[in-house]
Amino acid sequence: MKRQTLFTLIVPIILGAFLAASVSAMAATDAPTPTGGTAFDYAWLKGRARALAASPHVSHEGELPKALQNLTWDNYMQLSFDSEHALWQDEKSLFRAELFHLGLYFRTPITIYELQDGKVKEIDYTPDLFKYGNSGIKGKDLPKDLGFAGFRFRYHTDWARDLVAFLGASYFRAVGGEMQYGLSARGLAVDTALPRPEEFPLFTHFWLEKPRPGSDTATVYALLDSPSVTGAYRFDIRPGQTLSMKVDAALYPRKPIERLGVAPLTSMFLNGENDRRMGYDWRAEIHDSDGLAIHNGNGEWIWRPLENPPFLRFNAFMDQNPRGFGLFQRDQNFDHYQDDGVFYDKRPSVWVEPVGDWGAGSVQLVEISHVDETFDNIVAFWNPAAPVEAGQEMLFSYNLYWGTNPPAPGNLARVVDTFTGLGGVVGKKREYYSKRFAVDFAGGDLAMIAKDAKITPVLSTSAGRIEITSVRPQHAINGFRCMFDVVPPDETQNPIDLRLHLEADGRRISETWVYQMTPPAMTDRTLYNP
Repeated sequence: MKRQTLFTLIVPIILGAFLAASVSAMAATDAPTPTGGTAFDYAWLKGRARALAASPHVSHEGELPKALQNLTWDNYMQLSFDSEHALWQDEKSLFRAELFHLGLYFRTPITIYELQDGKVKEIDYTPDLFKYGNSGIKGKDLPKDLGFAGFRFRYHTDWARDLVAFLGASYFRAVGGEMQYGLSARGLAVDTALPRPEEFPLFTHFWLEKPRPGSDTATVYALLDSPSVTGAYRFDIRPGQTLSMKVDAALYPRKPIERLGVAPLTSMFLNGENDRRMGYDWRAEIHDSDGLAIHNGNGEWIWRPLENPPFLRFNAFMDQNPRGFGLFQRDQNFDHYQDDGVFYDKRPSVWVEPVGDWGAGSVQLVEISHVDETFDNIVAFWNPAAPVEAGQEMLFSYNLYWGTNPPAPGNLARVVDTFTGLGGVVGKKREYYSKRFAVDFAGGDLAMIAKDAKITPVLSTSAGRIEITSVRPQHAINGFRCMFDVVPPDETQNPIDLRLHLEADGRRISETWVYQMTPPAMTDRTLYNP
């Protein structure tokens, strides 16, 4: 369940690289291209994916020279693309494309094409495309049909830094105006958090459409393959302060799939203001995302703070035709992180906006216990309620928005902080264990609330009891703070689900805060009485 996050030395970003024994692909020699004068388009690609699903899956993982299989991290980082050979460099294009070399964690060759006016041209591997530094690799000794690991786009506003990168399985990342990578998206997730190895589908072929002169949109097509499913994808990428991606996906299952994850997002949460279980580092907070936001089909906005739990946790938020969901980094205060190396305060949020009706299903959240910030441990995706059977065609369209200014719940106040600690009354002896919560709300119409308005917390718990509840103004944030203690019902660590929103004179004025509290083991329920 561990997903290695790679800290690259080429640019100040993080690129996801993920190992999975099931990752596989079609061989480069089987590269699909239209024949007989047929022009390439998305309809052709969907037909290719459907036909591929009718054939047994073939794995070609690890079919690359031994010298590339045994690279160390430092050696792999010496394999850098020569930007002088970037695609479209000599054109009046606002985009340039560069390629990633195979090796280290990237052991399955993929095929990349350039596409123009429906005509396809395969991009051949040549040693001139890369600089090999002190890697010990001699490019001239590598086969001409080696293939690539992935690609990235750069944009005319900053040719030195990445705009988007597709690298590893079906993972990809993008940046907003901060030009800072953070969490990843994926083409598809299969059987995440089940009692068996997760399957990681792979983008085996890419078609990079040559942008028209002056166009601010780049289009990428991809073919996805795995033991359980194939797929055809189209990405329309438009840079900006908030980068947008229009994604069209056509899926063709080879066999029934128990847990299909559509529009999956993958992130990291080690510790934060609400969870200091792994607070051994000098930095007070370490995370790429601090919460899951959901705008469900009935219009409710939900905020679920993330945690690094002591054991794997799985939650499903049932819905019908969701309006959106995403993993957010709401806390953008440098002082809270003090990290001047990877800048967690600048990490983008990603919002998934379904296009059309997605029907019944659930937004599912997986939180995996871990002890290090180089491992992604958070996964969120949409899981359709209908069974996934072989021979289906499943169509999904959605928009992805990447940036530090994610959607907000309109005139409703949003949760800006969640603090936790030991409960009880200061100065009085504690007779039993309780956990204190302080939830801060700001924004929306709170600034318009009259001083004499009655602010009421609507608070519920699935187990145990709530006590010492209060709501008071928090002038430092122009908002309100709700505080309360939760007393577990017994000595177990069974999760307790909490829900909270604020009302003023009977009218809802905030989004819904939801939380899953895992009580500590009895040996950790220290009361700290003097």
